Amino acid sequence: MRRLIKKFEKAMEAIAFAEAGEFETAREILKEKRKILLALRGGASDSNAFKYAVNSCKRIGAELEILSVVSIDNGVLRKFKSELRKEGIEFFLVKKSGSLEEAIRNYTSLNSDILFVAVEVAEDFDIYSRKAERIINDAWKNLKCPLVVIARGQNAFAA
Repeated sequence: MRRLIKKFEKAMEAIAFAEAGEFETAREILKEKRKILLALRGGASDSNAFKYAVNSCKRIGAELEILSVVSIDNGVLRKFKSELRKEGIEFFLVKKSGSLEEAIRNYTSLNSDILFVAVEVAEDFDIYSRKAERIINDAWKNLKCPLVVIARGQNAFAA
Protein backbone atom coordinates (compact mmCIF):
# COMPACT_ATOMS: atom_id res chain seq x y z
CA MET A 1 0.00 0.00 0.00
CA ARG A 2 2.82 2.38 0.93
CA ARG A 3 4.49 1.77 -2.45
CA LEU A 4 1.25 2.56 -4.27
CA ILE A 5 0.84 5.84 -2.36
CA LYS A 6 4.44 6.82 -3.21
CA LYS A 7 3.82 6.13 -6.92
CA PHE A 8 0.64 8.21 -6.81
CA GLU A 9 2.48 11.11 -5.13
CA LYS A 10 5.23 10.93 -7.78
CA ALA A 11 2.63 10.98 -10.55
CA MET A 12 0.91 14.03 -9.05
CA GLU A 13 4.25 15.82 -8.71
CA ALA A 14 5.10 15.05 -12.35
CA ILE A 15 1.68 16.30 -13.48
CA ALA A 16 2.24 19.60 -11.68
CA PHE A 17 5.58 20.11 -13.44
CA ALA A 18 4.12 19.10 -16.81
CA GLU A 19 1.27 21.59 -16.41
CA ALA A 20 3.86 24.30 -15.73
CA GLY A 21 5.65 23.41 -18.97
CA GLU A 22 8.59 21.67 -17.25
CA PHE A 23 8.32 18.49 -19.31
CA GLU A 24 11.90 17.30 -18.77
CA THR A 25 11.54 17.64 -14.99
CA ALA A 26 8.28 15.68 -15.16
CA ARG A 27 10.03 12.88 -17.10
CA GLU A 28 12.87 12.77 -14.56
CA ILE A 29 10.41 12.46 -11.68
CA LEU A 30 8.66 9.51 -13.32
CA LYS A 31 11.91 7.79 -14.21
CA GLU A 32 12.44 4.83 -11.89
CA LYS A 33 15.70 4.71 -9.99
CA ARG A 34 17.90 1.68 -10.45
CA LYS A 35 19.96 0.67 -7.44
CA ILE A 36 22.65 -1.88 -6.78
CA LEU A 37 23.47 -2.92 -3.23
CA LEU A 38 27.14 -3.52 -2.47
CA ALA A 39 27.59 -5.44 0.77
CA LEU A 40 31.02 -4.90 2.32
CA ARG A 41 32.63 -7.46 4.60
CA GLY A 42 35.36 -5.06 5.77
CA GLY A 43 38.36 -6.84 4.27
CA ALA A 44 40.83 -6.05 1.53
CA SER A 45 38.86 -8.32 -0.77
CA ASP A 46 35.96 -5.82 -0.86
CA SER A 47 37.77 -4.01 -3.67
CA ASN A 48 36.83 -6.70 -6.22
CA ALA A 49 33.15 -6.44 -5.30
CA PHE A 50 33.44 -2.65 -5.41
CA LYS A 51 34.90 -2.73 -8.94
CA TYR A 52 32.17 -5.10 -10.08
CA ALA A 53 29.45 -2.87 -8.59
CA VAL A 54 30.94 0.32 -10.09
CA ASN A 55 31.17 -1.24 -13.56
CA SER A 56 27.58 -2.46 -13.28
CA CYS A 57 26.36 0.99 -12.18
CA LYS A 58 28.13 2.65 -15.12
CA ARG A 59 26.74 0.11 -17.58
CA ILE A 60 23.10 0.41 -16.53
CA GLY A 61 23.00 3.91 -15.05
CA ALA A 62 22.26 2.79 -11.49
CA GLU A 63 22.89 4.30 -8.07
CA LEU A 64 25.04 2.41 -5.59
CA GLU A 65 24.01 1.71 -2.04
CA ILE A 66 26.88 0.49 0.13
CA LEU A 67 25.86 -1.64 3.10
CA SER A 68 28.26 -2.49 5.91
CA VAL A 69 27.94 -4.09 9.33
CA VAL A 70 31.62 -3.63 10.20
CA SER A 71 33.68 -0.46 10.36
CA ILE A 72 35.44 0.19 7.08
CA ASP A 73 38.93 1.67 6.99
CA ASN A 74 38.61 5.43 6.35
CA GLY A 75 41.34 5.32 3.69
CA VAL A 76 39.48 2.61 1.77
CA LEU A 77 36.17 4.43 2.16
CA ARG A 78 37.73 7.70 0.97
CA LYS A 79 39.13 5.90 -2.09
CA PHE A 80 35.72 4.33 -2.86
CA LYS A 81 33.95 7.70 -2.52
CA SER A 82 36.53 9.42 -4.70
CA GLU A 83 36.15 6.87 -7.48
CA LEU A 84 32.36 7.02 -7.32
CA ARG A 85 32.41 10.82 -7.60
CA LYS A 86 34.90 10.62 -10.47
CA GLU A 87 32.60 8.19 -12.32
CA GLY A 88 29.54 10.33 -11.56
CA ILE A 89 27.74 7.55 -9.69
CA GLU A 90 25.27 8.53 -6.98
CA PHE A 91 25.90 6.56 -3.81
CA PHE A 92 24.64 6.15 -0.27
CA LEU A 93 26.38 4.59 2.72
CA VAL A 94 24.25 2.45 5.00
CA LYS A 95 25.60 1.22 8.33
CA LYS A 96 23.78 -1.64 10.06
CA SER A 97 24.58 -3.95 12.95
CA GLY A 98 24.42 -7.72 13.29
CA SER A 99 25.27 -10.28 10.65
CA LEU A 100 25.81 -9.18 7.06
CA GLU A 101 23.44 -11.80 5.70
CA GLU A 102 20.62 -10.68 7.98
CA ALA A 103 21.28 -7.00 7.21
CA ILE A 104 21.11 -7.74 3.47
CA ARG A 105 17.86 -9.70 3.83
CA ASN A 106 16.26 -6.94 5.90
CA TYR A 107 17.47 -4.13 3.66
CA THR A 108 16.34 -5.75 0.41
CA SER A 109 12.95 -6.64 1.84
CA LEU A 110 12.37 -2.95 2.66
CA ASN A 111 13.83 -1.61 -0.61
CA SER A 112 12.17 -3.20 -3.60
CA ASP A 113 14.11 -1.06 -6.09
CA ILE A 114 17.39 -2.97 -5.52
CA LEU A 115 18.30 -4.73 -8.79
CA PHE A 116 20.84 -7.08 -7.22
CA VAL A 117 23.25 -7.48 -4.32
CA ALA A 118 27.01 -7.76 -4.93
CA VAL A 119 29.05 -9.39 -2.18
CA GLU A 120 32.55 -10.84 -2.12
CA VAL A 121 33.46 -14.12 -0.44
CA ALA A 122 36.72 -15.17 1.18
CA GLU A 123 39.69 -15.94 -1.04
CA ASP A 124 39.73 -19.65 -0.25
CA PHE A 125 35.99 -20.14 -0.85
CA ASP A 126 35.39 -22.28 -3.98
CA ILE A 127 32.09 -20.95 -5.31
CA TYR A 128 31.76 -23.84 -7.76
CA SER A 129 31.73 -26.65 -5.20
CA ARG A 130 28.50 -28.42 -4.23
CA LYS A 131 29.10 -27.45 -0.60
CA ALA A 132 29.40 -23.76 -1.56
CA GLU A 133 26.21 -23.94 -3.60
CA ARG A 134 24.35 -25.45 -0.64
CA ILE A 135 25.78 -22.84 1.79
CA ILE A 136 24.88 -19.96 -0.53
CA ASN A 137 21.37 -21.26 -1.20
CA ASP A 138 20.68 -21.87 2.50
CA ALA A 139 22.07 -18.52 3.63
CA TRP A 140 20.17 -16.48 1.07
CA LYS A 141 16.73 -18.08 1.11
CA ASN A 142 13.94 -15.54 0.65
CA LEU A 143 16.22 -12.81 -0.66
CA LYS A 144 14.04 -10.38 -2.62
CA CYS A 145 16.52 -9.85 -5.48
CA PRO A 146 19.39 -11.67 -7.23
CA LEU A 147 22.66 -12.17 -5.37
CA VAL A 148 25.98 -11.85 -7.21
CA VAL A 149 28.82 -13.54 -5.35
CA ILE A 150 32.29 -12.36 -6.34
CA ALA A 151 35.35 -14.45 -5.54
CA ARG A 152 38.93 -13.31 -6.03
CA GLY A 153 40.46 -14.91 -9.12
CA GLN A 154 37.14 -16.44 -10.20
CA ASN A 155 34.14 -15.25 -12.16
CA ALA A 156 31.01 -13.88 -10.50
CA PHE A 157 28.41 -16.42 -9.47
CA ALA A 158 24.73 -15.47 -9.37
CA ALA A 159 22.49 -17.18 -6.84
